[in-house]
Parts: sequence; C-alpha cells; structure tokens
Amino acid sequence: MCFKTLVFSTLFTCGLLLTIGMSYGYERAIEAEMADAIEAPMVVADDGDASGGQFVWMEGPAATGGGGEGWVEYNIHIPAAGTYALWGKVLAWDGNSDSFWVTWQPMDPDENAQETQNTEFRWGVAQGNEWHWDRINHWLDGGTFEREWEIAAAGDTTLRIAVREDATMLDVIYITDNLSEDEAEVNPRDPIPGDSITPVEPQDKLATTWGKLKAER
Repeated sequence: MCFKTLVFSTLFTCGLLLTIGMSYGYERAIEAEMADAIEAPMVVADDGDASGGQFVWMEGPAATGGGGEGWVEYNIHIPAAGTYALWGKVLAWDGNSDSFWVTWQPMDPDENAQETQNTEFRWGVAQGNEWHWDRINHWLDGGTFEREWEIAAAGDTTLRIAVREDATMLDVIYITDNLSEDEAEVNPRDPIPGDSITPVEPQDKLATTWGKLKAER
C-alpha cells in the first residue's frame, strides 16, 4: 500500500505569496488475479497486454444473458477511517459484456447481488476493446452515479466483484480516497511492489487463455 503526502499553507510576506502545503492521501492497486478467493465460472486468463500478464473474467464470447454465478473476493485492510472510491482497469467489448456486481463489506450489507439483482450494486462498465480505467458506479434505473464508501474506522474489509455478464474483463482494482471523477486527477495505476498483497495459491485459481477469442475480434 502507498501513502502520498502533499503539504499546503499560504504565507504572505511583503507582498510575496508563498505556497507550501498539507494534505494526506491513500492509494493501493491490486492485480485482479491475486484474489483471496475465486469462484467458478470466474477464472484467471492470460493476456500480454494486461498488467502482470493476467486478468479475471467469466470466459466466453459476449452474449445476452448468463452471469448468474462466479466471483472474486479480496480481503483488504484499510488503515484509516475515511471516504473511498474504487476504480477498475477493464475491457468490455459491447453492451452484452459491460457489467459486474460489486459489494464491499462491512460498508455494504451482506447481500448476494447475483440473487437479489439490487441495482445499488450494479457496476455499469465503460465499454472499450482496449484496457482502460473506469470508476466503479451504481448503474441505477434512473442513471449511472459514481460510488463512494464511508469507512468508519481502520480495519479489514471484503470486496466482492461478481459476474453479471459473460466476458466482462477485470485487470486491476485501484483504491483511493481521492474522490474526483476526473481520471487524470486521480491517476489510477497498475500495482507496484509497495502495494504488497499476498497471492492466491495456484491450486485455488482456475486458469484459461483468451488469445484466440481476442484474435478473432
């Protein structure tokens, strides 16, 4: 995990404006395939363009329907109370491959969104045939709104990203207390060594390769 420090203060002396500065931030990036648990039919797949060479998805071509099973979970320690946002590095071919279900406990209720179909937890993923960043949102019937999570105290949390539509792809999760909706300002990034997350044992992961599907598109 990484902490960024920037200091701000303003000093006027003989007409001279001097800006020095103070503010604190939190950021952490996690490889999607380094989940603490992966439930089939969500699997790990290989792609040379993905961060770390792998990503997670429900394997298959974009198709109407599907998506009722499979998820990845991450046990994440948050070091301080605050308000946080999540971004995902994603790839979504079209309107049949552009959504997940997302719950982050204990801030969200202990609810299986695949069963309840609660749109509070529906993430409408920005479409695109190349890896790109998208902030996790509520895709509600009345529109799409960026999500924020109020964390009352430092502690352990569990993030679940569940299949909603076949072929929606997730490469990296980025956690930040920068709540800007401007990607350039937030500057989400791939993991670095300081993010330090323990990988899943290989036997706990199902692997696949999607190179053929990618080549055909």
